[in-house]
Amino acid sequence: MTDRIAETPPEAPESGLRALAIYRWWKQSIVGVIDHEEVVDRIIADSGWSPRYAFMTMMSAGIAVLGLLLSSPAVVIGAMLISPLMSPILGLGFSLALFDFAEMRRSLTALAVGAVLAVAFTALIVLASPLKAPTVEILARTRPNLFDLLVALFAALAGTFAIIRGRGETIVGVAIATALMPPLATVGYGLAIGNMAILSGALALFATNFLTIALSATIMARFYGFGHYLSSQQSWTQTVVLALVFVGMSVPLAVSLGRIARETVMTTQIRSILTGSFSANARVTQLDVDYDHTPLLIRSVVIAPRAGAKDSKAIESDVARQLAQPVRLQLDQVLLDPSVGSVGAQRAELEQASAAAAADDAEAMSIARLVALAAGIEPDDVTIDRDHRRIAATAVPLPDAGAETYRALEQRAAQTAKGWHVTIVPPLGSLPTIRFADNIDTLDPPAREAVLLSAWEARRWNIPALAVPGLPREPGVARPSLTQRRGLAVAALLRQQRIVTVPAPTAGQSFALSASSGAVR
Repeated sequence: MTDRIAETPPEAPESGLRALAIYRWWKQSIVGVIDHEEVVDRIIADSGWSPRYAFMTMMSAGIAVLGLLLSSPAVVIGAMLISPLMSPILGLGFSLALFDFAEMRRSLTALAVGAVLAVAFTALIVLASPLKAPTVEILARTRPNLFDLLVALFAALAGTFAIIRGRGETIVGVAIATALMPPLATVGYGLAIGNMAILSGALALFATNFLTIALSATIMARFYGFGHYLSSQQSWTQTVVLALVFVGMSVPLAVSLGRIARETVMTTQIRSILTGSFSANARVTQLDVDYDHTPLLIRSVVIAPRAGAKDSKAIESDVARQLAQPVRLQLDQVLLDPSVGSVGAQRAELEQASAAAAADDAEAMSIARLVALAAGIEPDDVTIDRDHRRIAATAVPLPDAGAETYRALEQRAAQTAKGWHVTIVPPLGSLPTIRFADNIDTLDPPAREAVLLSAWEARRWNIPALAVPGLPREPGVARPSLTQRRGLAVAALLRQQRIVTVPAPTAGQSFALSASSGAVR
């Protein structure tokens, strides 16, 4: 990649003396003090792919994803100190300024290799980690907005200035890596847990920052005279493309920023409505609003005097009326005795709030241990949905245990966990055999139990349809055979259990149900 600087300015008309003076000042004071060949050589030396680059990218990504899982900004920032992403992305920016397509391919290859390695390595770490819950640091990188573009823009301008003037490359390299590596690590996290919302949001943030940094580097490179020899047509092409890309990125990011601003205003409005619904001494100590839920889901904790208890349904209706949209309010009221002094009231607030939270956590963990014991797994592997009071676990294969064993374990756990919906998913296997007596087309108690057990397993495995042997392919058969009557009896009971049935090959005295082809999710 080479560069040439024009030796003489273009002829200026008599009316353009001021523009000519500015041009001469720019060429002498800005462009003339830069060793263009040395800067280009330095960028080329560092912008390509190498084993060291791949290793340092993976290590940086690994530290970044651990910082995200731990919700530790210090660890995330520490990952940036060893990230090598600045060199290839600046190489891309300079190659755009110089129309050097060979260097452009080289830099893009390095960036693609680094991005793939970072995402794959972080996904493996998340899969092996016991911590998989999304943290504040992770969620902060799933909704790109205009401010993110500005962060990337300022980092790119500082980074390009430093690389051209040869000052502080390490520090600004950290700034550029901050705009790129955490989003890449979040993409790996979303891929590992299968959360497409997190994956797509982080990928959009990475793409925004990547394009902003590369194009900003191009602008700075042209300002310092790199590619000044290009024709006016090439220069105008660069200018138009840069403007269109920045406008194209700014519009959706501005829309996203506007949505965040509206949500912030609405959150403040909801807090005001909740506070106004109680007496003057009430305080809203916790407020979470799920804007992606339909209807709008609001969770809140309000501390109020004991005599100031309110009807949650009435408050929900008032919030929905003032917001002009349907809402679902989950309101916990911590009621205090007004006779207690200010210090005592504060202590009571803390004690009651802490006791309520501790009791809720203790109940959930107790049930998790119970379900884990029934499923033969660790309590950390149990899925708990506190909002809907649901708990689920996938059981491990137990010696000599059939489907009836796992169903009995689920029923026993559900009886103990009052108020919770317990689900134990049995190991995937064959469905129970349904046996009929000779020349009998009705279900006796053992056969009926086998059908019900099959329906239970199908629901636990998320199988919406079962294939029933002997079931007529055409409804309303005039004189069904014995096998067809048996199939109809089995299908009727399955439909009562909300399981779809389809015909399967005919069997003899015993029926073996199976998942319907194409119906398994």
